[in-house]
Amino acid sequence: MRTSFTDRLPLSRSTIDRDAVGRDRPGALDAAWGDEATRVVVLSRGRALLTAREPHPALALLPPSAVPRPDLLLYLGRLLEDGPDAPAGTVVLAAELPEHAAAALGVPDERWADLRLDGAAMDARDAGLFTEALGLANWHRSHAHSPRSGVPTVPGRSGWVRYPEGFDEESSGEHVFPRTDPAVIVGVIDPDDRLLLASNAAWPEGRYSVVAGFVEPGESFEMAVRREVHEETGVEVADMTYLGSQPWPFPASIMVGFRADAVAGTEPTPDGEEIRHARWFTRDELREALGDGSLLLPGRTSIARAIIEQWYGEELEADW
Repeated sequence: MRTSFTDRLPLSRSTIDRDAVGRDRPGALDAAWGDEATRVVVLSRGRALLTAREPHPALALLPPSAVPRPDLLLYLGRLLEDGPDAPAGTVVLAAELPEHAAAALGVPDERWADLRLDGAAMDARDAGLFTEALGLANWHRSHAHSPRSGVPTVPGRSGWVRYPEGFDEESSGEHVFPRTDPAVIVGVIDPDDRLLLASNAAWPEGRYSVVAGFVEPGESFEMAVRREVHEETGVEVADMTYLGSQPWPFPASIMVGFRADAVAGTEPTPDGEEIRHARWFTRDELREALGDGSLLLPGRTSIARAIIEQWYGEELEADW
């Protein structure tokens, strides 16, 4: 069966009901923490605790009694499907532990997962839980103070808002909600069906990917595609097609994927600051460069990899 583009996006998978009604109930976190049927995803230093790595990385979903209650506790939702370790309807929380508390759990380092490295190998439930938990935890870490007034903030509504410390959660009028920064990422194809790949100046020599960048204020996704491609590589694009989107919680992005057609006769001219090299690749040239090790591609967890493989026509073996 032919794989669709969205099926190639590991972090867009989920089997979680985020249960917005349930998490907004007063005392929802305390009630869930006091129920041993609840399951807890454990985070520390941007990683999540695993129960196993074979046949694929699997999150450890622990009862509350097995985890020290942290300062930051988050309501992720309810499972939509039965699993071997928890039935459908189970409430899942995320607990972010400081390093010393995580170390006290006594588990080896290889039991901690990195979403960039392990997300593509997880099943839909665990990839969805990990992506949601990490994105929400990263937002809390960066919003300890109100962007409006600068005063310290504290979590509310089961971890889905922050409000000024010392004020009532419901009536403060200064709620800060989680934010996501949109970015476009685009596979640019020329009239000869070659793919444009670029190498960022901050990357090791030989590492290439498709063009990406944040959407600016007052800009549509389509406008951002044209601007970013031209700014970074000098290439002009005409028609474009939306492919799909994927959350990227590093720290708080949504990557919106496009395929765009380059205007005939426009050759890549890297900006020399952000982009070191940019060039067109045929499929044969890409395969040869991967084979001799002169080209490194994004890992399977990224939407960039999905865009490259869609153009190529099949999965590629090499990773960053």
